[in-house]
Amino acid sequence: MHKQHTLLAAGGLVLSLLATSVMAQSVSPAEIAQLGSNLTPVGAERAGNAAGTIPEWTGGLGPDSGQTVGDNFQTNPFAGEQPQFVITAQNYQQYRDNLSPGQIAMFERYPETFRMPVYQSHRSVGYPQEVYDQVRATAGQARLVNNGDGIENFTHGSFAFPIPKSGAEVIWNHNTRYRLNVKRWYMQAMPQTNGSYTLIKMEEEVGYPQYMPDVDETNVPNTLLYFKQRVNAPARLAGNVLLVHDSLDQLKEPRMAWVYNAGQRRVRRAPQVAYDGPGTASDGMRTSDNFSMYNGAPDRYNWTLVGKKEVYIPYNSYKMAQRDVKYADVLKVGHINPEHTRFELHRVWEVQGNVKQGQRHIYAQRNFFVDEDSWMITLADHYDGRGTLWRVGEGHIAFNYRVKLPGYTIETLYDLLAGRYIALGMYTEEVSAPQFDFVPTYNQFTPAALRASGVR
Repeated sequence: MHKQHTLLAAGGLVLSLLATSVMAQSVSPAEIAQLGSNLTPVGAERAGNAAGTIPEWTGGLGPDSGQTVGDNFQTNPFAGEQPQFVITAQNYQQYRDNLSPGQIAMFERYPETFRMPVYQSHRSVGYPQEVYDQVRATAGQARLVNNGDGIENFTHGSFAFPIPKSGAEVIWNHNTRYRLNVKRWYMQAMPQTNGSYTLIKMEEEVGYPQYMPDVDETNVPNTLLYFKQRVNAPARLAGNVLLVHDSLDQLKEPRMAWVYNAGQRRVRRAPQVAYDGPGTASDGMRTSDNFSMYNGAPDRYNWTLVGKKEVYIPYNSYKMAQRDVKYADVLKVGHINPEHTRFELHRVWEVQGNVKQGQRHIYAQRNFFVDEDSWMITLADHYDGRGTLWRVGEGHIAFNYRVKLPGYTIETLYDLLAGRYIALGMYTEEVSAPQFDFVPTYNQFTPAALRASGVR
C-alpha cells in the first residue's frame, strides 16, 4: 500500500506548505513559469504519482470522448470499466491512509451497506485555452484582503490562486473556479431513517457578469455571480423563489438575497440565506453554505492549509448522470446506492477551517478535500462544537467534455448522528440535463423579476 503521510511537491518544487496561515506569501516569477510545464495550466501537478496509481495529466477528455444524447445528456466514456477493488467496512483499514476521516466514519456507521467501488484513475478535467491564458496572465496578481475574507486585484476571472500558499487561497480557488451560465432542473431529497422521502423539484438559473451581454463588467467589479432558484414541487412549496447576488469581497459588499413566497405573494429581503442559515426546503439537513459543497463569505473561519494528499474521491461519476437512472435506484436507506458510485485515487488539497473567536457557526470545524485538477471540493467533514464529526459531504464530480466543464452529478451530506442525509443536484428524471447555452440578462436577476418567476 502506498502511504502518503508527507506533503507532496507540486511539479517537483517543494512548496513548504506545513500548515500555513491565512496570510499568503507572494508567488515568484519562477513559480508562475511552472504553469503549463511541471504544473498544469491551472496549477495541478502534471506528473503522475510514484506508484503509478495516479496518471499524468495530458489535457483532459476531448469532445469526442462520448456522445451527447437527447436533452443534453452525455454518454459515459468509461462505461466498459469494472472496479479494480471495493473498499468495505471489513477491509477499509487496509486503505485508511488514502481515506478521509468522514469516509472511515461512514464505514463504521453503515458497516453492512456502505462501500466504495474503486476504479482506474482518469484525469479527465481540462479547460478551454482562453481559461489557461487568463490564469497565466493573472497568476500572482490577486491578493487576499481582510485576513483572507475577500480578494482584490481579481475581477471576473477563474482560479484566483493557481499556486496557493494558504488555506484561504484554496477556498477562493473553489469559489472562483471556472463556471458557465447555466439553467438546470434537479431534485433534492432528505431520506428518513426508513428510506422514505419526498422529492423537492428545483429549477435554477445562474449568470456570471463576464458572460451576460447587458452587464458591463467594469460597473460590477466585485460581483461574482447572480443566482435564482425556484421550487417546482411539491405543491405546498411550488412557486417559492430565491434570488442571490454574490460578491467577491462580501465584507465590502455583503451578499444580497431576496425570497418570493408564493403563498404570501410578496418579495422580501433574506439575510438568513448565508453561512449556517437553513438551505432551501432542506428540512434543516443542510446550511446555506453547504450548497455546491461550500459557497459564500469565508470570514467566519480561520483557514489552515493542511497539505496535499492522495485520497479516494468520487470522480468521473457518469453512472449517476445517465438518462435511464431513476432516483429510487439511487436514494437508499442511510446513503446513496454504491452501485451507482465511482471512486478514484486523486491528489487533493486538504484545508481546515476553525471558527474564529467571537464568531459563530453550527460547524465549529470543517475539513475540505479539494481536487487538484478542478479546484472543486469533493469531500467535506463537518464537526460540531464538541469536536464530534457530525456531517460528511460528498461531491460526485463528472466532466462535461462538450463544454469542457466539471460539475457535480450529485451532492450528498450525511448526518452521522441522525442517520439521515440530503441528496441534491441529480437530474436524470428532469426535463433536461443542465443547459450551458443559457444567455441570461441582468433583468432576470432583479427583485422585481421574482414575482413573475414565482407564478405557479
